[in-house]
Amino acid sequence: MQHYLVIIESPYKAPAINSYLGKEYKVMASVGHVRDLPKSTLGVDTDHDFAVKYINIKGKSDIINQLKKEVKNADKVYFATDPDREGEAISWHLATVLGIKPEEANRVTFNDITKKTVLAGMEHPRAIDMNLVNSQQARRILDRIVGYKISPYLWKTVRSGLSAGRVQSVATRIIVEREAEIKAFVPKEYWTIEATLKTPKRAKITAKFFGDKNGKIELACEDDAKKVTDACENGEFIVSASEVTKKHRSPNPPFITSTLQQEASKRLGFQSKRTMLVAQELYEGINLGTENGGTHGLITYMRTDSLRVSDEAAEAAKDFIISKYGSDCYPSKRRVFKSNASAQDAHEAIRPADLTLPPERVKGTLSSDQYKLYKLIWDRFIASQMKNAELEVLSADISCGEYIFKSSEYVVSFKGYMLAYDDTGDEAQPKTKLPELSAGDRLTKEALDSKQNFTDPPAHYTEGSLIKFLEEKGIGRPSTYAQTITTIVQRGYVKREKKALVSTPLGEATVKLMKKNFPEIVDYKFTASVEEDLDKIARGEETMTEVLGDFYGDFSKTLEKAQESIKDNKVKIPDEESDIICEKCGRKMVIKHGRFGTFAACPGYPECKNTKAIDKKGNVMEKKTEEPEKTDMKCEKCGGDIVIRSSSYGRFYACSNFPKCRYTKAILEPIGVKCPKCGGDIVKAYGKKKNLYYRCEKYPECDFSSWDLPTAEKCPKCGKMLFEKKGKGLYCADAACGYKDFEDKK
Repeated sequence: MQHYLVIIESPYKAPAINSYLGKEYKVMASVGHVRDLPKSTLGVDTDHDFAVKYINIKGKSDIINQLKKEVKNADKVYFATDPDREGEAISWHLATVLGIKPEEANRVTFNDITKKTVLAGMEHPRAIDMNLVNSQQARRILDRIVGYKISPYLWKTVRSGLSAGRVQSVATRIIVEREAEIKAFVPKEYWTIEATLKTPKRAKITAKFFGDKNGKIELACEDDAKKVTDACENGEFIVSASEVTKKHRSPNPPFITSTLQQEASKRLGFQSKRTMLVAQELYEGINLGTENGGTHGLITYMRTDSLRVSDEAAEAAKDFIISKYGSDCYPSKRRVFKSNASAQDAHEAIRPADLTLPPERVKGTLSSDQYKLYKLIWDRFIASQMKNAELEVLSADISCGEYIFKSSEYVVSFKGYMLAYDDTGDEAQPKTKLPELSAGDRLTKEALDSKQNFTDPPAHYTEGSLIKFLEEKGIGRPSTYAQTITTIVQRGYVKREKKALVSTPLGEATVKLMKKNFPEIVDYKFTASVEEDLDKIARGEETMTEVLGDFYGDFSKTLEKAQESIKDNKVKIPDEESDIICEKCGRKMVIKHGRFGTFAACPGYPECKNTKAIDKKGNVMEKKTEEPEKTDMKCEKCGGDIVIRSSSYGRFYACSNFPKCRYTKAILEPIGVKCPKCGGDIVKAYGKKKNLYYRCEKYPECDFSSWDLPTAEKCPKCGKMLFEKKGKGLYCADAACGYKDFEDKK
């Protein structure tokens, strides 16, 4: 019997695909990428056509060895990674480490994980598309160059631990500039007047003040409004014009990645990261139980910018619509939505993979999040294939003396697609029946109300509105938006206030610095043009080397210029006001952004040196007198129970029999950097005077220690570890080398 190997990305898809293919096939997962750029070096030779040095990802050697073993025994190997550029690149990396030429590889793609789609995909293998691979490589190299070159600049000028990125820096700028608009906004007063009226047949309507026969009149103040209400208080309201018109309302297209994130944010309150994680689960397959066919993928691939719907899916939707809603709810001609010019149209829109599995049928096997998102995708897709809704709109002009009021009411005369997906949202709700109005009708006034209003500032961006803006401007790709937003929040450039994304002083200072020294990196149009270049590589219209060369030529000059003026660009992050009261002197404390994080401090320093720890939301972290934390450990001295206690030095192990037994032991806190002597973890430690220093976890066997912060950066001269001297910069501890990126004060 022949033996075939199918390599996929995610192990969660394996049970379903295995069950579809049969015993002669073995399905194995790479669990994402197996190779990447090294973490300790740039990994890109900018002087030799951007040659890339890939290394096997740490922890992937077992997977690679298992795959190599299976490849030797396989009659044919299929690469079935995800159907996008990232998936194409993973297939190429896998083929490379397995010794298979890209042109000889059997690349297959599945738009959904259903038996029919998987079997059809297996019948049409192709070579690995190197245009798609090179587009992904170019994106990875661009992101590496920007992050690797600019991030150290930010460490020296702003604060350690920061990062820059092609898309994240632009996204931060967008939020920072919206915050500036909000702060600069000056509210403008205006007034509105609304009349509540009754028709001759006693139907109630509302009419809003418009103006007079010469046009619209703005009511800027109370006197303007009073002039109108005084004139109309005892006036007669007469219908001067009335018209009923029919309007059609079309459904929105099925979801693509960006619109799914936007709608899930608005309707379900999901953050974009949560949306994409749940969508991934729905795509990869859910165990629906034996009565529903076991493990089954419920939606098509969720990283797509195409609005295309396959003929088969459209026909299945037609049958479902006619069966559930009636033939009058299906249009005379199938709907076809046009994708953006840059869309990868080989993909489909996000839709249900199998229309015999409606949300209600599988609800019992789904988590709450899975059900909500699946129902959202289902309803939107079904609605997109249905007939327009029909509205009857009553528009009336109502005169009162020289003034004109306008009234507009509507009813939904035919619901059409709204039966599946009501998208009226915050709009005025329709009437159940239109009032009868004719020109000349005299109306009875029930109320005449004036109201003071003020113009609203621009709204803060939410995840949904930011994603919409990024997509409209062509910045980044929708598949990366969730991670971009997560990153800028984690870095402290942006904070969440309920659903709003609000810039922080750190974000504002960083954007100001980036606009001054790296204007192209935070320029909307430039970032969008890079995306267009990446699309051209994918289509074979440009080469990876050409695009990278054009970018790097200008970028390297900009970087060199910025490095020359680094001393003049040191940034002090401004303090923030707070409502925290200093209990020692009564002043309002300020929020400071220090080298090791954010804290509240008294502005009366140095007279008052009070500080407070605060959490990410700006709330004071009160010192808790908690009971010691229990452990399963025993005291080496007396055999008593070991507990975890806290002190100004940090958390530590202590004997529960204190003060009779004074045994203690430090709890080591790694800093994420390996010891240059033995390879152990470097940890934080404290001297007798509570001074922070760094040492190897294997002390006393290893004697490595340092007062300055060890970093993962390598010396550009000798390749040894660089240390960070507080307030200055990076230096090499090897006296024979002498490298440092700062000058000592004379």
